[in-house]
Amino acid sequence: MEIDKIIRSKRKTIALQITDNATLIVKAPFEVSEETIRRVVIKHSKWIEEKKKEILSKDPKFTKKEFVSGEGFLYLGKSYKLHIVNQQDIPLKFDNGFFLLRDYQPLAKDLFIKWYKERAYEKISERVKLYAQKRGFIYNRICITNANLRWGSCSYKGNLNFSWRLIMAPLSVIDYVVVHELAHLEVKNHSKDFWNIVKMLIPNYENQIAWLKSNGHLLKL
Repeated sequence: MEIDKIIRSKRKTIALQITDNATLIVKAPFEVSEETIRRVVIKHSKWIEEKKKEILSKDPKFTKKEFVSGEGFLYLGKSYKLHIVNQQDIPLKFDNGFFLLRDYQPLAKDLFIKWYKERAYEKISERVKLYAQKRGFIYNRICITNANLRWGSCSYKGNLNFSWRLIMAPLSVIDYVVVHELAHLEVKNHSKDFWNIVKMLIPNYENQIAWLKSNGHLLKL
């Protein structure tokens, strides 16, 4: 079992990550030996192989975005084309399509991420408030993160965290992730009680999970 990269840090445990390119990254504490890392990888070899096969079988494959006219960018589950323009009042504008000032092309990725983060905060905050009122959930605050592996999380303080990439997904998928994290305010684990809460608010939640499993790898730049 080939390890493509080992990242060492002050973390306390070993974590295995399969990237979108089906490569294996191991995150490990500074003091852990390579022999120990190898044993952990061998122990989880079946899971690693299954995860790699799953990623390699996905269709369509993700291709890195090029910030040129005609490139498509997802927003709320729909793809919109990018247009490079010579004049407009702001560097990046959305109007049933994305419009980017030519002079700002070298900064395009950063501008898109900033735009996505702003829209994510607006839309996700709206959906959190909606579902919180329906169930009487009490949360602390909402944060938009750069997470690549987790769509959302709920801290013990009641803080709700969501990846900005989620704004690329359909609204029904966003709602599922929102409710998933809100439900953790009541039930910290994934027991039957937890899923009953989710189902009460999102009856077809399994369809949203399936959508993320099949298309989540496309929600990035």
